[in-house]
Amino acid sequence: MNFAITSKTLLQQLQVIGGIISNNSTVPILNDFLFEAGEDGLTIYGSDLESSFSARVGSDQVNVKKDGSIAIPAKLLLDTMKTFADMPLVFTVDAKTNGIVISSETGKYKLSGHNPADFPRMPEIATENKMAVDSMTLAHAINKTIFATGNDDIRPVMSGVLFEMSPTGCNFVATDAHKLVRYHRKDVTSSGNGSIVLPKKPLNLLKNILLSYDTPVDVSYNDTNVSFSFENYRVVSRLIDGKFPNYEAVFPKNNPNRLMVDKTPLLNAIRRVSIFSNKTTYQVRLKIAGSDLQIMAEDLDFANEAFERLTCQYDGDDLEIGFNSRFLIEMIQNIDSENVVFELSEPNRAGIVKPGTFDAEVEDITMLVMPIMLNH
Repeated sequence: MNFAITSKTLLQQLQVIGGIISNNSTVPILNDFLFEAGEDGLTIYGSDLESSFSARVGSDQVNVKKDGSIAIPAKLLLDTMKTFADMPLVFTVDAKTNGIVISSETGKYKLSGHNPADFPRMPEIATENKMAVDSMTLAHAINKTIFATGNDDIRPVMSGVLFEMSPTGCNFVATDAHKLVRYHRKDVTSSGNGSIVLPKKPLNLLKNILLSYDTPVDVSYNDTNVSFSFENYRVVSRLIDGKFPNYEAVFPKNNPNRLMVDKTPLLNAIRRVSIFSNKTTYQVRLKIAGSDLQIMAEDLDFANEAFERLTCQYDGDDLEIGFNSRFLIEMIQNIDSENVVFELSEPNRAGIVKPGTFDAEVEDITMLVMPIMLNH
């Protein structure tokens, strides 16, 4: 196996794929990149068994002189590539010994690779369950929901994002039992109905790459795996097995109190006030009366307290309610409009958080947050 490639081109792909690799895997081959060189260029793979990632470097960017494959230790290769200025490198692999020689303009580096046959193969998904979605739309949907996922080993489905697909639109849903987000896109449709739950690790990697492209993403899935293909990348992930909670039943049917407030002043006020909150509950107290919104926090253990007042638009009875400030900050950050709307009922009932304005013909987002009981 022999190929030439610039260090910059190779490093870009390794950094993308490197996010899938677990540095402390108990399976040694999973600490490697798999390189496969052929007529159409160079394909690089990474895997953690649950998810697999591949990137292809076309023949216009790599000169393959001899076909072949090799598994190369990921950390050693990445650390080496980071030190090079942009220069051509030649990789020569001895198929019998799995020895690798990297030749640069100024030096030569030898390392031991591993048998490529030991590297897990990326699953092929034969299915009729397919849809296409714009890369920026998919990145947007992941970004709007992934922050609400949990880390519950007992209920693994709540550590992932639900994709609920139909011919009329797609719901992206995430919850950790304290907060819930449902993001609906009317412009993302599939040929039939289906639902899958995806783990957050491959979604986080996808999100970061998709933001750099404006291209269709081909999504296909079966009962066990889902595949995302776009440009020269392919991501295949094992689905989370289990039944996602009936999130529709959680949304309160009657929230008569409606608060609307400017997003930026509200976000900044909660951030400041929450610094003084109890570090166990992170509770902030919202006291609403007429056009007056008071935001308060206190930590009795250290005699810390903070208070801010904002002007708002409010239609409803006077209300005092407590929330976890970290949850509120995450939700408000993911609202794109200039105003934030809260739909509330009682201090012990869940609140709804929505954008003040949105393109109803394309999207809809609803967030639910559970309150924290106030101590008077």
